[in-house]
Amino acid sequence: MEHIDLTPEQLAVRILGEARVDSPLGLSSRDGDFIANYVADDDTVVLLHDGKKIEAAVKRGDSLPAFVKAGPRDKIFFSPRRVRAAIVTCGGLCPGINNVIRALVMELHYSYGVESIWGVPYGFRGFIKDYGLPARRLTPDLVKGIHELGGSFLGSSRGPQPTAAIVDWLREKEISILFAIGGDGTLRGAADIDAEVARRGLAVSVVGIPKTIDNDIPYVEKTFGLETAFAVATEAIRSAHTEALGAPGGIGLVKLMGRYSGFIAANAALALNEVNFVLIPEVPFDLEGPKGFLALLKQRLSEKDHAVIVAAEGAGQELFGKRDRASDNSGNRKLGDIGLFLKERIRGYFAGEAMDVTMKYIDPSYLIRSVAAHAADAVYCLQLAQHAVHAGMRGYSGLVVGRWNGQFTYVPLALANSARKFVSPDGELWRAVLEATGQPYRMTNE
Repeated sequence: MEHIDLTPEQLAVRILGEARVDSPLGLSSRDGDFIANYVADDDTVVLLHDGKKIEAAVKRGDSLPAFVKAGPRDKIFFSPRRVRAAIVTCGGLCPGINNVIRALVMELHYSYGVESIWGVPYGFRGFIKDYGLPARRLTPDLVKGIHELGGSFLGSSRGPQPTAAIVDWLREKEISILFAIGGDGTLRGAADIDAEVARRGLAVSVVGIPKTIDNDIPYVEKTFGLETAFAVATEAIRSAHTEALGAPGGIGLVKLMGRYSGFIAANAALALNEVNFVLIPEVPFDLEGPKGFLALLKQRLSEKDHAVIVAAEGAGQELFGKRDRASDNSGNRKLGDIGLFLKERIRGYFAGEAMDVTMKYIDPSYLIRSVAAHAADAVYCLQLAQHAVHAGMRGYSGLVVGRWNGQFTYVPLALANSARKFVSPDGELWRAVLEATGQPYRMTNE
């Protein structure tokens, strides 16, 4: 995802005003003194990965597109003692939400001395008076153990709510910084909130933190929850493999989350490396025909007498034919159930081929969403939260905290909402999956 045509305006982050308050962090601005350094407002992280493209751009005299680098500033916009912060979590559950909530509270309280921190219950609904959901005061003592738990300490909900009413709540509560934890729907909502705040001339910073196990937010290398999700998914795959080995003609079929992007399925297959077929939304396949999936599955069973299949939930939607499907509360098109579809079609196919198979079908989706974050995700959640607080205190707004080229960045919400990130069928990750599974590059008859 290297777009050299991005302009500085597209990568710029909105700033509420001049930073005139000394940071309370007591960091350094020089190297070699054994004190961590502040980050300057003009520090950047280059968008491009490819050294040849960077060299060519420099030779042409082009400026390199770059993100604002995340981190603490020596001068901040808000006076910490006057800050009132709010935290909201939206969308489906995801490992690591509680880690982020806790880290936000700890960073605000202990690093910046912010005393007024409010948790908004059940997503954007918590801003709307008609639901009768009062915000709760968050303190370090209240949240100190929540990172050991799955789910969301604040609760969550899907779907938009009236932006004007949300901003009314922020104004009435005199909120200085809103931290919105969520995926693409949440970040679209946060962008609307930021636009309304700016229209009204309010000094409110809106900061997003990327929560989606599908890992589909562009210009963010990794969203939190992904690593825990595919680690837990490997347990389902291990069970499917064991079941497949335990019976003649054994088939283990696992459906994993991944509505539009197959990152969980791809990474889980690589992590355990016992999978023979990975089906993801980005790569279409034929079911029937000499080069279709069923014929290849028959060949695999004839040679090895067992097979393990992993299907992302959004895979093979073209097999359901053209039909109108309703959308959920987040605006996502409701999908046909590819897991149950494959289960029935595989059974029917082998019955017609007079081959005995034993199939076990596993759908661990809600087991994956609701667990506590594993170690790598826990570290990442902590860092995202810290950088989110630094952004808010500086007065940056309309951004999501990300990571790019191994460094933390501030990505404008307009850019984060501009597209969806996919597994590239031409890329390194998918090539690794094909090499690990042995499945062909194409399972189509064309």
